[in-house]
Amino acid sequence: MRRWTVLVLLTAVATLVLEAFDVDAAALFAGLVVAGGLAIAGRAPGRTGTGPETASPPADSDDPIVPRWALVASQGVLGVFIGTMAEPETVSGLGSSWFPVLVIGVGTLVISIACGALLGLHRDVDPLTGSLALVAGGASGLVALAREFGGDERMVAVIQYLRVALVTVTIPLVASLVFGADGDAVAPGADAWSAETLRGQAWGLLLLAVCLGVGIPIGRLLRMPAAGLLGPLALATAAELTGIAGAAEVSPALLAVAYAVIGWQAGLGFTMPRLRAIGRVLPLALVLILVIGAGCALLGVVLSAWTGESMFDCYLATTPGGIYAVLAAATGAGGNVAFVVAAQILRVLLMLFVAPFAARLAARRSR
Repeated sequence: MRRWTVLVLLTAVATLVLEAFDVDAAALFAGLVVAGGLAIAGRAPGRTGTGPETASPPADSDDPIVPRWALVASQGVLGVFIGTMAEPETVSGLGSSWFPVLVIGVGTLVISIACGALLGLHRDVDPLTGSLALVAGGASGLVALAREFGGDERMVAVIQYLRVALVTVTIPLVASLVFGADGDAVAPGADAWSAETLRGQAWGLLLLAVCLGVGIPIGRLLRMPAAGLLGPLALATAAELTGIAGAAEVSPALLAVAYAVIGWQAGLGFTMPRLRAIGRVLPLALVLILVIGAGCALLGVVLSAWTGESMFDCYLATTPGGIYAVLAAATGAGGNVAFVVAAQILRVLLMLFVAPFAARLAARRSR
């Protein structure tokens, strides 16, 4: 119990520090780093049912450390959160450009899977893990999906957040140096303690209960891989697009807990050999992330010519991640925020629903 307490406290502190720097999914990244550090130091909680609670996890075991029910529930919370991003008003911002944006999204998927296949040629990476690690969108969801699809969630987590970090850092630089836009503006957020926000979070609890209670069993009945994430995600997206969800939103505190649990599961499995393997892979992963970024920028040029939207808006609409940095840049520069955010949300949904299956297919062909 003492080791779990230390893990929770250190994760909470690290989350607050990362949130001060506006890191996306701060609790997931904090949980990953803190749990990984404790695991490597031999101070991590043990696996349930494998001996004394103070024992460190066996290095050669790949069984779940966090209880299965906690993982599934966390995936469901994440799925509902992503689903509620698909607000009808936001999606309608695409207007008649929805088909070009969808085609460009598929193009992004193809580039991601192709680069992932190249990463899978590395001796320390299997093809499935390589493909999932470089999918351009929904980093937190893909980390949650990796284990369910048979990939190495530690490798996926590190490379996905390397991609997010690079994209987030480069967006304001490109916006300022290439387009002359102000990349320092931050979009205003809702008051966390307003009556409207609290009502939305109360409705969000009901939406969570329904989506988890119905979506997970349906997902399992349909033999949907990662039913804990994709089942609630599908139901929440449908509820949001049809207006049934209303003003429901997932509580930030509950979302932070879900992020932390997903981060712990990946981080607690770290060992020094796995850490060295990830270190050997990172140089190639970095090159491929830059290739994906360049490819998405070219797709942005195509999207601009196809839809007539500005080059700046289409660059933001096609960046391979960093949706909050994209929103800040679009708002600060007076861009077409509705178009940019709608395109980004469509990309994330496309990646989470399609990319894992495409990655599995690519892995089978590689083998």
